[in-house]
Amino acid sequence: MSATYDVVIVGGGIAGLSLASALAGRCSVALVEAEQTLAYHTSARSARQLIPSYGPPVVQELTVRTLELIAAGDLERPAPVLTPRGFMLIGDDATVRAEASGHMHRITHAEALELCPVLVPESFSAAGLDTGSFACNAPILLEDHRRRAEAGGVDIITGARVHSAQRLGTGWELGAGQEGFEAAVVVNAAGAWADELAVLSGVEKLGLQPYRRTAAIVDVGHPLPATCPMVAAADDSFYFRPDDGQVLISPAEHVPSGAEDARPYPGDIEGLVARLNTITTLGIRGVSKAWTGLRTEAADGVPVVGFDAEATGFFWLAGQGGYGFQTSSAIAELAAGLILAGQGATASGTAAGTAAETSPASRTAEALAATRWSIRR
Repeated sequence: MSATYDVVIVGGGIAGLSLASALAGRCSVALVEAEQTLAYHTSARSARQLIPSYGPPVVQELTVRTLELIAAGDLERPAPVLTPRGFMLIGDDATVRAEASGHMHRITHAEALELCPVLVPESFSAAGLDTGSFACNAPILLEDHRRRAEAGGVDIITGARVHSAQRLGTGWELGAGQEGFEAAVVVNAAGAWADELAVLSGVEKLGLQPYRRTAAIVDVGHPLPATCPMVAAADDSFYFRPDDGQVLISPAEHVPSGAEDARPYPGDIEGLVARLNTITTLGIRGVSKAWTGLRTEAADGVPVVGFDAEATGFFWLAGQGGYGFQTSSAIAELAAGLILAGQGATASGTAAGTAAETSPASRTAEALAATRWSIRR
């Protein structure tokens, strides 16, 4: 016999968990996750930096709102999620100028070297700094969402991969693991598997594409100062940041992938180590651990948030790309408002505008509504 809920969320990463937290106590919710543990894939492999200057304008709006919401929550947490840590771009003048946004200001070559003294002076000629950027304690944030969700009555079921989904009457029937579920709304927060879940549900896929992003923690001869910002190449060819006496590094690759439990390719980290040992004085001595996550994107690079206009009750919460944590709280706030409003496939720009007017994040809502609310409307 199937358990009945108002909403079933498929996917236990930051997107699904933050929405479950936002809906908790306001309707009946189940969250189902294919893996035995929550946040196993991309959400467990984050660079843990929230950067207001990173991403297209709508993502930057969502990031600002997310930072507001997390900061408010930090007032009640025993340990904070957010810790100030700047974000610095380096490169040639033209590339830095092209990539710097309104949240970033230009700094001099000397100022950049003072902030990150391990940089070889000749390795860059221009820099920009985002002082509104924060380090994110991802495990604390994930656990806080899980705790709030369960306290609000959300049932969280792990080890339950969805194997069947069909529209029945006014709702949906899902089979996940050994259990059955019925719900008025199914939320597709399946990350790299979002298009696969759509096809399984008889819904037209959106062409969401997962991309690889590898990172590693390395031992160094010359540790970064604790105050050093995260440093990224303006041409998006690498980034690095302090990590408790070690250094996190990434080649920042953007390589298409299938939906999988991704692993580093041979040579990716080794090549970056060789490059960083040339353009910095870090003196990287070895790799402690390395991993690869998948960043799933829509063709326009904007998160996919809204009901599918052709499949009543099917809600997309996918395509966050590399902006999952930094947009999560704002997107959850907005998605919860849409779901609770019961707009379903009738969602439109006008309806979204009405929701935006009553939302504390009206500017963010308007920005996202201008891009998409009802999918394929």
